[in-house]
Amino acid sequence: MEIGVPKETKDQEFRVGLSPSSVRVLHENGHAIFVETEAGTGAGFTDTDYKLAGAQIVSTPEAAWNRELVVKVKEPLQPEYKFLQKEQLLFTYLHLAADRALTEHLIDCGVTAIAYETVEQPGNNKLPLLTPMSIIAGRLSVQFGARFLERQQGGRGVLLGGVPGVRPGKVVILGGGVVGTEAARIAVGMGAAVQILDVNVDRLSYLETIFGSRVELLYSNSAQIEAVVSQADLLIGAVLVPGRKAPILVSRNLVKQMHPGAVIVDVAVDQGGCIETLRPTSHTNPVYVEEGVVHYGVPNMPGAVPWTATQALNNSTLPYVLQLANLGLKAVEVNPFLAAGVNVQNHRLVHPAVQQVFPDLVS
Repeated sequence: MEIGVPKETKDQEFRVGLSPSSVRVLHENGHAIFVETEAGTGAGFTDTDYKLAGAQIVSTPEAAWNRELVVKVKEPLQPEYKFLQKEQLLFTYLHLAADRALTEHLIDCGVTAIAYETVEQPGNNKLPLLTPMSIIAGRLSVQFGARFLERQQGGRGVLLGGVPGVRPGKVVILGGGVVGTEAARIAVGMGAAVQILDVNVDRLSYLETIFGSRVELLYSNSAQIEAVVSQADLLIGAVLVPGRKAPILVSRNLVKQMHPGAVIVDVAVDQGGCIETLRPTSHTNPVYVEEGVVHYGVPNMPGAVPWTATQALNNSTLPYVLQLANLGLKAVEVNPFLAAGVNVQNHRLVHPAVQQVFPDLVS
């Protein structure tokens, strides 16, 4: 099969769909891989690295996109819509619940769009292709939050770890899944006072086995959220409803009650966000101030660490890419977990969760 790897076009997105080591595996299995020139440069992979792995380097986006299977990292942006073709396989993060325009175009053009974030597998790691980026985003959320708490960055000037005689910063994490767990891991390591809120009591019990008394674990409801958010120095949104828009847990009125210069980092922004005042930003302009609070809403946070993120993503995606390359669309028929990743097929919106977001697009 011919596989295309275009260069990502989202603002400062330096990850790449396939690493040279993944290209080598696909090449050894008899597939032809076409990588747009400099697609991997930002992640530390040269065109020469790809050539040595067996790829062909192409000079235009069209030459990478005009293939049976296209492997990316982020969703196609509007200038890339023209490259999408009928009967083409697209394998990437899509997050359609927050992007009606892309959803409509995918339906219209006839592509089969498979979203990393809805591919499933049995067991504890139910979303295997979302997990590696969730780990990275969770860890980065505290790293970025600590930076923007600095006074020179517009924050209130709080050191998360505190010092002897001065209390540490308070980190409130909404959601105890992968993102929330990894955010807490870094925040605890920095010496912050950390609270995690979640509606799943079993998950809270599991988190207690990880953190013990180092993290305050609270059942999430509106009263509890109101009680803790107003005191947070750093508020992290880590809510996930697979395929669906994230619920709004923090209202504008509650944001107004936060300390001036406090920071919000909403990792759920690519699914619409769980903070009412949060809107998507970019790596170029990552923050804005609203209601006196610094808001960070970059939807492709792992793009800040592309060398790490590309390899972590490929470790999880390669088996599925190889199956799609070997079997084509039949891979979806024989692998029910890969089939769960299909969002759009045959001009139809087929993923149940996304259908609930856009019921008028269901035919």
